[in-house]
Amino acid sequence: MRTKRAADWTRSATLPSTPASFTGVTYAEMLDRARALVPAIGARAEACERLRRLPDETERDLHRTGLFRMVQPAQVGGADLDVGILVDTCAVIARVCPSTAWNLGNLASHHWMLGYFHPEAQDELWNGSPDVLIATSLIFPAGRGRKVEGGYEVSGRWPLSSGVDNSDWNMLGFMLRERDDGPPVDQRFALVHRSQYEIIDTWHAVGLSGTGSKDVEIRNLFVPDVRTISARTMNGKPHAGSVVNPSPLFRLPMLALGPYVLSGVMLGCAQGAYEAVVGAARTRNATTTGQPFGASQPVQIKVAEASVRIDTAEAMMRRACEHAMAVARTGADAAHEDKLRYRRDAFFSARLCLEAVDILMGIAGSSGLYLGGPMQRLFRDAHAANAHVMFSTDVQGALFGQHELGVTGPPPLL
Repeated sequence: MRTKRAADWTRSATLPSTPASFTGVTYAEMLDRARALVPAIGARAEACERLRRLPDETERDLHRTGLFRMVQPAQVGGADLDVGILVDTCAVIARVCPSTAWNLGNLASHHWMLGYFHPEAQDELWNGSPDVLIATSLIFPAGRGRKVEGGYEVSGRWPLSSGVDNSDWNMLGFMLRERDDGPPVDQRFALVHRSQYEIIDTWHAVGLSGTGSKDVEIRNLFVPDVRTISARTMNGKPHAGSVVNPSPLFRLPMLALGPYVLSGVMLGCAQGAYEAVVGAARTRNATTTGQPFGASQPVQIKVAEASVRIDTAEAMMRRACEHAMAVARTGADAAHEDKLRYRRDAFFSARLCLEAVDILMGIAGSSGLYLGGPMQRLFRDAHAANAHVMFSTDVQGALFGQHELGVTGPPPLL
């Protein structure tokens, strides 16, 4: 069976025609590039929702500035920055368009994920274009695979593949079983070209509607060994990509830090809501008394409560990312206890952001309901983002509590 190579794939028309290198772009410079895009992305926020996908103009802006490649390996011209850049840049963009920020975090992080794959798979995609975009669906039970000679036969239908319309490839999670009715023996990702799967237009959502998080389906597709990877190899220990990507970024326990790919969206929703609501409240008079709205002590207290939640959430996100990078720089393996704390802090900081948004929506009152204003979008998108399993108190909190209490359970995928 012949396997297609990079030269055989049709490239997306929105990819840059001339690849650029972003190696050497600093953390601060990349953050400034995100800030510079805010006016244009904010102006397109409504159009992004109507399209239910990332607008082509925005995709080109994110390519041009290198934001998609901020955590791509330096060996292919990526910026190879610390993982915290995902939190910071997504927060900046989410203040005006959470859907765009969600796609930025997802699609940028998939360059990071690809860096853990076998170098042959990295070369296949990045030799075609270092700017190539890769979607994912991490819902392993949605896919099933069996080992065959030279690779895996994979089938499934996966929901929530964000950015799929803009992507030339997809990383699809699947359960590997030795027999159809047997227990899972591994959880793997399969790299699949867009010509090999069907996109099913299911994404009609109340929040994050511009993310294009549609279903994808494949049936009995052969995927070569080098285009798959066990999720458990993304645990911070040496992996297939370590030989070509030796930087600390690629020594991180990726799955333990997975929430921080998107937690910046929650932070940006809260920061954007604070700016919009508190800024308006400074010049607003109460509708019942005609007195300055900000002179009300209950309003003042609510502003303080929202503010401290936002600041605490930001500090928790930064602390987790900085701690993980510091450990990776020493060359030590991340401790299991630290991985659980990263997940714990991610769900709790996301909850703080959601609580801040809800408090601010209460302050905004009826003025926050207008579709022409930013508050309704930030409110809807914050609630949609918080629905992600990585921010689930029930799931992520239970993992930490189980460990602390010495309760035996299935080993978490960290």
